Amino acid sequence: MSRSRSESRQEQRPAGDETEVQTGAVPPGDGPAAATGGRRLALDVHGRLRTMILNGELPPGSVLLQAEMARKLGVSRTPMREAFRLLQEEGLIDARPDQRARVRAVDPEDLDAVYGARIMLETLAVSMTAKSFTTEDIERMSDVLKRMQDLVVDDQPDEWHAAHHEFHSIATQAVGPHLQRMIASLGEHSERYIRLAQLGAPASWGKAYAEHEALLDALRSSDPAEAARVVARHLARTALSVLADIAPEHEPAATRTALAIAGNGQH
Repeated sequence: MSRSRSESRQEQRPAGDETEVQTGAVPPGDGPAAATGGRRLALDVHGRLRTMILNGELPPGSVLLQAEMARKLGVSRTPMREAFRLLQEEGLIDARPDQRARVRAVDPEDLDAVYGARIMLETLAVSMTAKSFTTEDIERMSDVLKRMQDLVVDDQPDEWHAAHHEFHSIATQAVGPHLQRMIASLGEHSERYIRLAQLGAPASWGKAYAEHEALLDALRSSDPAEAARVVARHLARTALSVLADIAPEHEPAATRTALAIAGNGQH
């Protein structure tokens, strides 16, 4: 009896080729579990590099070599390539073909656009949140504010920024998930600018804490107009402070226009 074609093909494969065509078996390391694990590793590498950029360990203009960074972080080139791609999508690095990747310089137009959008969306969100703020929400927000005040920004920057993010998340919690994702994305994008503001004008953070307390008071009083005014001025002050330091010649049209619209207390 003649043998099947698949058997013939199996005999013709070179020695060492263990691909199991008949059963459809997947070689080790190429299955769904491996792909998921590789994705998690790439996201971990991305997070570590992102933190290094945001905290100034990798300052603007720094050259990033994939092989060198892979060795430094103890990973292979594959997750490093994916991490670079994600950083480029976020606008944190420039990684053009056939050129060395570099940490992007601070772009005043980007800063202005991000904060203009944040002012508009967060004033909407805090206005809605003020109408439904509960006693439990007040307690949560008070606890987070106390944590922020107890943390030393210079010594514990990551912990402080995590608390700061939580504070603003509670203040904007009443909007739907789509708007929450937009607000969170803008907040993450602006973290670099917040860190620059802390470096450029550390003495101004007493004012920032007073603004956080004022926002909590407005939410506690169920005052949408005051909550919107406070958050608009708070965000604008950060943006204008950084711009005054890095690009005093730049006119922050988006930030000032959003402040005029959203921060006038007319809601």
